[in-house]
Amino acid sequence: MAGTGQYAEILDGDVFKYYSEGEWKKSSSGKSVAIINPTTRITQYKVQACTQAEVNKAMETAKTAQKSWAKTPLWKRAELLHKAAAILKEHKAPIAECLVKEIAKPAKDSVTEVVRSGDLVSYCAEEGVRILGEGKFLVSDSFPGNERTKYCLTSKIPLGVVLAIPPFNYPVNLAVSKIAPALIAGNSIVLKPPTQGAVAALHMVHCFHLAGFPKGLISCITGKGSEIGDFLTMHPGVNCISFTGGDTGIAISKKAGMIPLQMELGGKDACIVLEDADLDLVAANIIKGGFSYSGQRCTAVKVVLVMESVADALVDKVKVKVAKLTVGPPEKDCDITPVVSESSANYIEGLVKDAEQKRATFCQEYRREGNLIWPLLLDNVRPDMRIAWEEPFGPVLPVIRISSVEEGIHHCNASNFGLQGCVFTRDINKAMLISDAMETGTVQINSAPARGPDHFPFQGIKDSGIGSQGITNSINMMTKVKTTVINLPAPSYTMG
Repeated sequence: MAGTGQYAEILDGDVFKYYSEGEWKKSSSGKSVAIINPTTRITQYKVQACTQAEVNKAMETAKTAQKSWAKTPLWKRAELLHKAAAILKEHKAPIAECLVKEIAKPAKDSVTEVVRSGDLVSYCAEEGVRILGEGKFLVSDSFPGNERTKYCLTSKIPLGVVLAIPPFNYPVNLAVSKIAPALIAGNSIVLKPPTQGAVAALHMVHCFHLAGFPKGLISCITGKGSEIGDFLTMHPGVNCISFTGGDTGIAISKKAGMIPLQMELGGKDACIVLEDADLDLVAANIIKGGFSYSGQRCTAVKVVLVMESVADALVDKVKVKVAKLTVGPPEKDCDITPVVSESSANYIEGLVKDAEQKRATFCQEYRREGNLIWPLLLDNVRPDMRIAWEEPFGPVLPVIRISSVEEGIHHCNASNFGLQGCVFTRDINKAMLISDAMETGTVQINSAPARGPDHFPFQGIKDSGIGSQGITNSINMMTKVKTTVINLPAPSYTMG
């Protein structure tokens, strides 16, 4: 169970502690933040409501610890990351239990997230040793007008303190995707987990604690974003911010100052279906892409743009598959589980009501009980409906019928988002032309959008983000180039 056995140290009464200076601590505020179980809609856990003074202390110790960590050999950093990964995978059950109860993620998927996270940490350790162990050597006579009198040596050095802010839907995996690259690159890390998912993140951090990382190198600060959010993101001790979430990231980017930013802020991922597509393949991917984890994924299919001539056939195939989706609590591994909060459910319902008023075709009856919303396919959606443009983050999927490929591309590119998209066709030449035309960070051909495998580049354009993720890109983003130039008294040519 959460907070027991290996994890007993992180719990004080019924409130989970925060992590700073290598210790599990109670906040001096004497306050806690409640975490509501999306299924039962009652308080499941409580975490510390940290103060600004405690943030300051974490930043101070992170800065000090980073200076020593940067002098730690690469192989030693990697060794500790491998150790943390092994502990994470060995003690996955309590973390998975937290995911079930905090964010209503199906039990099987919760275990998968923890195991995947351990694999990510290990891969990052290996990749970091490779790419950080290499530098560049340049000679001056490669540029016109110069003799070989200068040798230039370049290497990658850490940025300092990295602030990591993961989202509720992957509070473990998208935390370690920031933590591991930061650490292997020689940075320290301050983690601000989402409220929903905070306890799972605290359990994950304890695995790094047990691995023996130096005190102060890793901190995990819990609390209300309204009280410490801006204080964290605008803190002068922060040298880099890696954020995954919603439009809060836009506000952060405007306030953060001159530091590197890595941000993924959601998407309205379009699925363009051509007349020659394998409709069985399309239907299967629409179900997987649109409804897994109740549609609460940045890379979920958010709108289907299908050629009119095959729309009826595709909708019929998807309707059959939707009818087979199981709906219920995450403990029973249902396909559709409650969305994360009542406010999320209300927002989704608002989009549905708008579509209903504007006469979209409901392929299923709209049904909601508390935070649980039954899967819904909306056909004959038009651009004047909110659901055509807004990200529902729930199990509701709009279908827009198009008369040309150009119409589909236009709708995709008219969105303020640009995370991912997909195209289904048997013609690879058409697929490549459409991919080039789509204004998104990634285009999947004949498969639903997806983040991963975790070493693949992952990025968005427009309001979907800044920078690129993926293990290698994250390591590079969390370093800067250092150059040393050796000046020779006279030109020197090898074997000259």
